[in-house]
Amino acid sequence: MPLFLNEEQSMLRDTARDFIGDAAPPSHLRGLRDANDPTGFSRDLWKQFAELGFTGILIPEAQGGLGLGHVEAGVVLEEIGRNLSPSPFLSTAVAAVAALSDTPHAANVFPGIVSGDTVAALAIDEGPKHRDHIALRAERAGNGFRLSGTKRFVTHGHIADLILVAARTAGAPGEQAGLTLFLLDRDRAGLSADAHRLADAGLAADLVFDGVEVDADAVVGEVDAGAVPLARLLAAGRTGAAAELLGVGAGAMDRTVGYLKERRQFGQPIGSFQALQHRAAHLYSEMEVARAAVLKAQQLLDAGDAAADEAVSVAKAMSGLAATLAVQEGIQMHGGIGMTDEYDIGFFMKRARVLAEFFGDANYHADRLAVASGY
Repeated sequence: MPLFLNEEQSMLRDTARDFIGDAAPPSHLRGLRDANDPTGFSRDLWKQFAELGFTGILIPEAQGGLGLGHVEAGVVLEEIGRNLSPSPFLSTAVAAVAALSDTPHAANVFPGIVSGDTVAALAIDEGPKHRDHIALRAERAGNGFRLSGTKRFVTHGHIADLILVAARTAGAPGEQAGLTLFLLDRDRAGLSADAHRLADAGLAADLVFDGVEVDADAVVGEVDAGAVPLARLLAAGRTGAAAELLGVGAGAMDRTVGYLKERRQFGQPIGSFQALQHRAAHLYSEMEVARAAVLKAQQLLDAGDAAADEAVSVAKAMSGLAATLAVQEGIQMHGGIGMTDEYDIGFFMKRARVLAEFFGDANYHADRLAVASGY
């Protein structure tokens, strides 16, 4: 598989770049932050995503979507990252769609996602870090289950229409067996959300499940076999987050290179200084290597290749490291003004920090690859 976009994918990239760059540039994020917006994103913009067909990229044509793949979803996510556009695209149109594909829930949920009327949240993590440690209990109650426990850092969890919840119906925390994935609406008795702002000005919620009752129809897949749809969710989410990280890194790099060309010292642009040229060249190389890793993971996911799982971890780790380098170099090369709120480069640093942790940071995925290799 060639590690470049084909003609149709390039056309999609151009469309997404023009639209998102005009409708939701970094000033859009700044405006939401300054207004202390309680939602965390623009629902009008989400509807525009739907009108362009973006929300249905991974949804089959027979169900109203475009029937495309993770490469195409990544194209849109990279432009979201390049512009720091707050959007439920990753959690809803990518991760949730991947989890619900080929399940009875798809027929009920996908039309709302395609139309831009539905936002989904992912209630997976329970601690300060992304770890395979799910302890939230789902106990049998009548013909359904009663959920008790807490989920943390649930993006859009306070306003989402639907929530995917990973719970334990058997076994002990840390085990893959005994997990069950549930789909429920947010307005459930016993479910409370405490929203808080993250470093990047986005909103995430801690969800408390105090005996939340759901019926058996809420189960996604099979009881005690939730690791299967959860794996689809995580693979799609991690690859999507990697693509968005590429966009964040590229946006930071573009601004840094532009600043090197316009800022003058000793009568000449600072971009003419060889030391800064070397650093910019190194950053470009790291970004391109990460881009190849992300595209490879997307292609393997679309092909259903067994090697996709390890490629996804490589992509998430490498994109996180490359984006971190991009924002750090951006701050450094901007000098003192890079730390001021007036310049957007600081927003890129904060977004990269949050995204790097989302679905596991570089250390998590390095360890995951080492364990998979027998270490």
